[in-house]
Parts: sequence; structure tokens; C-alpha cells
Amino acid sequence: AKPLADCYDYDGAINLLSSSTYASDESVTAAIDEYNATKETLVRADPRKVTHVFFHTLIMDTSKAFDGDSREKGYNQVMTTKDEFMKILQSMYERGFVLVRLHDVAYEVTAEDGSRHFQEGDIMLPEGKKPFVMSQDDVCYYEYMTGQGFADRFVLDENGKITNEYTLDDGTVIRGSFDVLTILEDFIEAHPDFSYRGARGTIAVTGYNGIFGYRTSDYWYNWNCDYFDQQNADERQRMYYNNENIEADKAAAKEIAAAMKELGWTIASHSWGHIYIGSSSYGRVCWDTDMWEREVAPLVGGTDIIIFAFGEDLDGWQGYAADNEKFLYLKQKGFDYYCNVDASSEHWIQIGANKDYFRQARRNLDGTRMWEAVMSYTDSSYHNRLSDLFDARDIFDLARPTPVE
Repeated sequence: AKPLADCYDYDGAINLLSSSTYASDESVTAAIDEYNATKETLVRADPRKVTHVFFHTLIMDTSKAFDGDSREKGYNQVMTTKDEFMKILQSMYERGFVLVRLHDVAYEVTAEDGSRHFQEGDIMLPEGKKPFVMSQDDVCYYEYMTGQGFADRFVLDENGKITNEYTLDDGTVIRGSFDVLTILEDFIEAHPDFSYRGARGTIAVTGYNGIFGYRTSDYWYNWNCDYFDQQNADERQRMYYNNENIEADKAAAKEIAAAMKELGWTIASHSWGHIYIGSSSYGRVCWDTDMWEREVAPLVGGTDIIIFAFGEDLDGWQGYAADNEKFLYLKQKGFDYYCNVDASSEHWIQIGANKDYFRQARRNLDGTRMWEAVMSYTDSSYHNRLSDLFDARDIFDLARPTPVE
């Protein structure tokens, strides 16, 4: 019962003890009384004030990511280093943040007439605790990242536990905690009260170059094609990519996805081709969504969450219009949760006028955002959008090239 209580599931702890053969034991009844008393002190968190932070693949070796090549600038802007991530977790933990699921914030219920609508969740936490959601984009370990200071892929160890593989300069492959998921798992193991009822983060994947470090797609996305004709999608938007081990890669990726979900992680679509979903044509969005459904969903079990690539959204802040054909198509495909990027506010949540979708803005905790926060202390032209989470001066990795721009 203690692990349940440690992560605020007092009902679960009480029910477990009450139904056990030791229910009348003095120490058990005392524990039940203690959990009931603690439960009475919990307060409901405001679901409209839940912040959502996100990361990309973590930089494990700054000397490789920041080596002056053509990719250095992009890595510096949008990636976070391992040291920064670990310091961020510690700071947020010390400030009372508690990880919750996206589905804890709001969820769908069925009305008496059979219709379904979103309802705000009841997140019950001790006074002073603050719920937050975490996600990670592009958890695919693209081939272009090989040798750039990032993990290579996820694997299962001899005990069936998820771990990362990383290749050293001499070709030796080592295993360990080398990205968000594995590092966060270690942190929660040491600090179970950082997770609300076993909550974990959301992993967003594309599909064009596979997922989790496995080449599960037969096709590369043709980024250079501006014109889109859905009827000629095969010729115009795909280039054949031969992977002789594709079936083994698919099987491995499927095992990884199952292990993630067993731990409590959620998997989201990041579009198949990492497209600008707002400015892309309707036909292109339909084709791309169908590709994700065809190539990725069978491996991860499907999802009701889409996290927009580049942070681009389907419509303005006022809400999705009833005749927005892209939204209607995505809704038809089972997507109910829509996440963009907006670092201007601590939290921004919207439930559709008809309560038929949930929308949340996310905050990028990367080089660009941390550099702005660091500079804000000495230059008023910069904005600090991270002060509620941590002091960026204590987090910013000095191995980064500066300025970050």
C-alpha cells in the first residue's frame, strides 16, 4: 500500500489494506486511518492551470552535438542536454511540481443520450503541489542523428526493462539511461511523489524514418516537394527506402511501445512526415494522417493524441471552427487531444465549445528558451518565461555555444 500512497493514490492504498487478510491488524488499521486523514487534506488542482512542458531528444555528449557542423545551430536551439534535464527535474520537484497524465487533466465521458463530451478531471493533491504534463517530440532517433551525441535507440534489457543504447567512439555499444524516458524513470524510482498515481509522460513519434531507433517505414518523406497531389502521393511524396530487417525492426518497436505503455507512458502522433499541419493542404494532411495510421498505429496501438510538429496548429486561439475540415478529418481518425506550442504563458487549455476536443499549449524547455531566461537578468529586451519552473542561470549548460540564436 505504501507505494500507492507515495504517489497520492490513497483510495488504492486504503482499498488494498481493507480487503487484505490483515485488515484487522493494528498496524494496518492505523495505516488506513492515516491515509484517510491525509486524504481529507487534499485539494483539487485547477485543471485550467496545468502547465505542459516538452523536450526533444536529449544531448548526451555536448562535444559531438556542438562540434561546429551544419547541425550545431539547430541542436543548440531546440535540444536540451542531459545535465540540464536532470537539473530541471530536481528544480521542479523541489518547487512542488507533480507529473500528471494528459488524460488526468480532462477526459471523455458518455452522457445519458449516448453522446460523448470532455469533462475536467479531479486531480487531488496536497496543498502547495502543482500538477504538470510532460511530453517529448521526435522520439525516433533519426539516422541523421547517428554519431551526433544522442542515444541510438531503445532496447529491452535481460529483465525486460526499457533502456537506451549508445555507441562510443570506438564502436562499443553501451546501455543506460540516455534520454527523457529512462532518466525520468530513474528519477521517479527515487522520488515516487513526483508522479501522480503512477503518471508518466507522452512520447510523440513521426513515422517516415521509423520510431524508437528502428527503421519501420518503407518510405522516406520527400521534404523538397512543395506541390501535393493526393492521387499521385506514391510518386510525389515517397521515395523507396530498402530495409532488409524491417520486419524485425517492426517487431522490436512494437515490444518497446508495449513496455512503455506498461510503465504508464502515453504515445502520440507527431504526424507521419513532421509536416506543418496548419499550412499544409487538406489533401496532404489526410494522406499524412493515413500514413501514420498505416505504418505507426499498428506498432504503438493507436492514440487519441496529436502533438503538432513545429508547434503549428489547425486554427486560431478562439477555437476550432465547426467547418475546419482538417480538424474534422483528424477527429474522424480518433484524435481528441491537440497540443501546440506557446511559450508566452504558463498554462493555456481549451475545451471545445461543443466539448468535443481538448487543446493544450506546451512550453519548450530548450536552448533558445533557457538562453532568453538567462539573458533576461541583465538585459530587459529578453523575456524570462521559465521562472516558475527553475532559475535558468542554475540550469543552462555552459558547454552550449552562445549566443543561442
